[in-house]
Amino acid sequence: MRKMMPNPHFPSSKRQERCWGAAVSSLSAPCCPEVRSRSSLCCSVSHCASLGAFAVQMVLIPAGVFTMGTQEPQIQQDGEGPARRVHLGSFYMDQYEVSNLDFESFVNSTGYITEAEKFGDSFVFEGMLSEAVKADIHQAVAAAPWWLPVKGASWRHPEGPDSSISSRMDHPVLHVSWNDALAFCRWAGKRLPTEAEWEYSCRGGLENRLFPWGNKLQPKGQHYANIWQGEFPTNNTAEDGYKGTAPVSAFPPNGYGLYNMVGNAWEWTSDWWAVHHSPQDFHNPQGPSSGTDRVKKGGSYMCHKSYCYRYRCAARSQNTPDSSASNLGFRCAASTAPGPR
Repeated sequence: MRKMMPNPHFPSSKRQERCWGAAVSSLSAPCCPEVRSRSSLCCSVSHCASLGAFAVQMVLIPAGVFTMGTQEPQIQQDGEGPARRVHLGSFYMDQYEVSNLDFESFVNSTGYITEAEKFGDSFVFEGMLSEAVKADIHQAVAAAPWWLPVKGASWRHPEGPDSSISSRMDHPVLHVSWNDALAFCRWAGKRLPTEAEWEYSCRGGLENRLFPWGNKLQPKGQHYANIWQGEFPTNNTAEDGYKGTAPVSAFPPNGYGLYNMVGNAWEWTSDWWAVHHSPQDFHNPQGPSSGTDRVKKGGSYMCHKSYCYRYRCAARSQNTPDSSASNLGFRCAASTAPGPR
C-alpha cells in the first residue's frame, strides 16, 4: 500500500492520516473520498452495436488557444490559477458522459470487474441510502461524515445491494475508478482527455467564464446543470429536477454540443495532480509525468457553493486512481475519430 501524505481536502489512504475529525471547513471537505485502503475510515458493442446508445457520439473539438485556469481562484488550494494560455490541436470528445448502458456493454463484452467490485465496497452519499443499508454501517469519513463505505456498492448497485440501475441506464456510470475508466477507454479505442482538453471542451468556445454557458448560474431562471440546491448536506430541494444523477442527455449542451460538462458526475482526466502551474504558454500539455492522484473535473450532483463550489470550468479536484464513489464517472476523448475495431 503506497504511503499518502495528509491532504486537507481529500482523505488519504491510511486511517491515521485521514481521521482528522470533523473540524474541517465545509468547503475543504471531500467532494469524493479517496478509497484505498479500507483502513482509511474512522469513527468506531459491429462495434457500434456493441457499444451503448451514447458512446459512439463524439464531437470534433477544433484546434485553438484558450485561457486555462483563472486569475480569480475560488478554491485557492486546488491550484485553479494562474490563468495561462494553452494551445491545443484538434481532438474528439464524447458528447455525453459514459452511461450505465455503455459500461454494461463493455462489461458484457470483456467480463471486466471494477475495482469497487474487487474491493467489495465503495463510498456512497448517506442521503441516497436506504435505512436498511445505513443500519449496517458503523464507519464514515471523518472530514465528511456524509460519505459512508457501503458493502456491495458498485456501478450496478450505486446505493448498495438493494439498489439497481435498471431505470437509470441512460445515467452516467458511477463507482468507476481512474483505472476502470482507462480500461473502458482502451476497449472503446479511445482515451481519457487531458485536463487541458477537458477544460477547453467544457468552456465551449467561451473565454473567461465561470460556467460552460456564461457567468450566471441560472440565466433567465433556467437550470443548465445538475447540482445541489438547498442546504448541503441535509436538504436537496432538487429544483433542477434531480436529487441524484440525471440522464447524460439532460440539460442544454454547451457551445461545442457537449452535455453535462459540469454537475451530474465528476469526470476523470488523464493528468496527474499538481497545484503549481507556470503562467507561460503551453502546447498540448499532458500534466506532470508522475504523481499519486489523478485530476477530475466538473463537479457533481452533490456540489453546492457552500461545500464544493467546483462546478466551474476552472475548478478541479483529485483522487487516487483506485478511488470510486457514487458521484464519480467519466467521458472519453480521442485524437482521431475512432472506427470499428
